[in-house]
Amino acid sequence: MLNATRMNLINALVLIAMGLWGYLELNSPTALIPVGFGVVLLLCYQGVKNQNKMIAHVAVLLTLLILIALVGMRLPKSIAQGGLGLVRVVAMVIASALSMVYFIKSFKEARKNREKVDG
Repeated sequence: MLNATRMNLINALVLIAMGLWGYLELNSPTALIPVGFGVVLLLCYQGVKNQNKMIAHVAVLLTLLILIALVGMRLPKSIAQGGLGLVRVVAMVIASALSMVYFIKSFKEARKNREKVDG
C-alpha cells in the first residue's frame, strides 16, 4: 500500500532516473536539477519513515519546489517540443504531485491522531 514514505521514495527515484535519462540524451546540465532534488529526497527517506517532522517538512518543501518548477517552467517547453522529453517531465510531475497528495494525507492523519490523544 502506498503511503507518504513509499511515495517519497518513488518520487526520488523517478526524479533521479528521468533527470539522468534527460542528461544522457541532451547532455544538458539543467537536466541534473531533478537528480539533485531526487538525491536529497532519497536522503530524507529514513527521516520521513521515522516520522521526523523536520525532515518530513523539508521533503515536502523540496517536493513542492520541484513540482512548481516542473509545471511552471519545464512542462510548457516540453509540451511545445513533444517527444520523450515530454514523457520524462510528465512522469516527474505525476510522481511529485502524488507525493504531495500522500504527504498532505499523512499530515492530516497525524493531526487527527494528535487531537484524539489530546482529547
